[in-house]
Amino acid sequence: MGRSDPTAALRRFADELDVAVFTVGFVIAAGSVLAFVLWPGAASERMAAANDFLWTAAGWWYLVAMFVLVAFVGFLIFGPWGNIKLGSDDERPEFSFPAYFAMLYSAGIAAGIVFWGPAEAIFHYDAASPFVGAESQSPEAAVGAIQYTFFHWGISAWTAYVVMSLPVAYFAYRYDAPLRISTVIAPWVGLENLDGPLAKSIDVLAVFATIGGVATTLGLVGSQFLVGIEWTTGASVGDSGTILVITGLTVAFTISVSLGIRKGIQRLSYFNMGLFALVTVATFLLGPTTQIMSMGTQALGAYINEFITMSFYTGSGNGAGAGVDEWVGGWTIFYWAWWFSWTPFVGLFIARISRGRTVRQVAVTGVIASTGITVPWFATMGGTAIFLQESGQSDILAVVSELGEAGSGYPMFEALPLGGLLTVLFLVLVTTFLITSADSSTLALGMLTTGGVEQPSTINRVIWGFLIGALASLLMVTGGVDALQQAAIITGGPFSIIALLAVISMMSAFGARRPLFLREEDDVSIGSTDLEGTRTEPETADPSDD
Repeated sequence: MGRSDPTAALRRFADELDVAVFTVGFVIAAGSVLAFVLWPGAASERMAAANDFLWTAAGWWYLVAMFVLVAFVGFLIFGPWGNIKLGSDDERPEFSFPAYFAMLYSAGIAAGIVFWGPAEAIFHYDAASPFVGAESQSPEAAVGAIQYTFFHWGISAWTAYVVMSLPVAYFAYRYDAPLRISTVIAPWVGLENLDGPLAKSIDVLAVFATIGGVATTLGLVGSQFLVGIEWTTGASVGDSGTILVITGLTVAFTISVSLGIRKGIQRLSYFNMGLFALVTVATFLLGPTTQIMSMGTQALGAYINEFITMSFYTGSGNGAGAGVDEWVGGWTIFYWAWWFSWTPFVGLFIARISRGRTVRQVAVTGVIASTGITVPWFATMGGTAIFLQESGQSDILAVVSELGEAGSGYPMFEALPLGGLLTVLFLVLVTTFLITSADSSTLALGMLTTGGVEQPSTINRVIWGFLIGALASLLMVTGGVDALQQAAIITGGPFSIIALLAVISMMSAFGARRPLFLREEDDVSIGSTDLEGTRTEPETADPSDD
């Protein structure tokens, strides 16, 4: 039978399915959609209550967990484990560096970067963080606003993804482990037990977190797309229009992911990065260039100088009692939880494209290079928005008050030379980045629910694309941005723990392969239990290995 035969397609879908993970994940996703359809008020209320508990009582945990990940990745970059290969020692990378970086960045937080680029700094300029301690719309608030955008979107965010990707890629390409999040526990349970209850539970959690994280992004960026339509055409789409637009975007990214990585995601990623660079450079040159450089330079220095203090800041002395300050909970804790909720699918996607690279190459590309691209974007967008607001050339805050965060970019671009063209390019960028991020998430959900198949069936990916789109639409209609942020905090919590398990997993595996404190003249005999659970013969560890 041909590939287009529906019977053959259904047979492939059934044959490759991990029934337990798929069923539980599907029930959770479908149940969430049903709850918001039948009992929108009660569902929103319970989600808000869970969110409030997490960021007030457990907000400190998100901060501590994220800093541990940052410290560990710093060690990987500069320490002896950086040369370990994700694959055989003589294996070459599957993708060229430009393709690798474009896909990694586009699949990461790029869709959110487009949404919050013009929006976040103007919020912090109007209502500064207690950490900054500046008056509203003051020069100090302006610098602090850019500083916090660097903090929220810089090395911490990208670190979480790298930590999850490395052990999965290492075990998959060194020991033929499945491309699943549960692979991180291989050092303790062995490869033959990755189908056990603990592994299944981790993969179910990964499905749960991915659905919440991607629905959050799809809803946020989808709302920006809708506001862009309303801004440029004057037509309001309403609730039914919201659902139709999100459905259309869902169909678009489902078609793209069905083309595969090389034909779909890679080509679209190249387009994304080119357009991203064009919009950044054009805004920098057409906007307040001197202001952008001045504020951006000072904010970058403050970010580097105060990074550790900011990483542990809870604002608990600002009238928050024993809990986390409301500003910190609504911004930093939300972001950290959002990144944790994205770690399963972004980490899995990075693992999928990292074969043949070293640990250091993945860490430097994923953290240093990605942050290096992100900082100029936020300095340019945030600096331009603040300058236009401060100088009275555009009342961006008034538009945000009327249309929400999603409306911040359009009045900003409109106030610049060639504003009409920039607005259209920005709208296209919103759409393509959204499709690319959704591509990678749908692919990851397919891998998670098929036991690690690298190219899951189209039926599988269509199912997950539909559920994510439906949940995002309903969250937007019933609760808007607040509901989306609550979903991210709730679904990201469990994966802060899984991310730390990934750190311990790497310490176990990498430490056995290349022990720390090994001097060049030492000969150390190492006997260890291998991943398959059998005893290996002692071998001589050579510092030149890997």
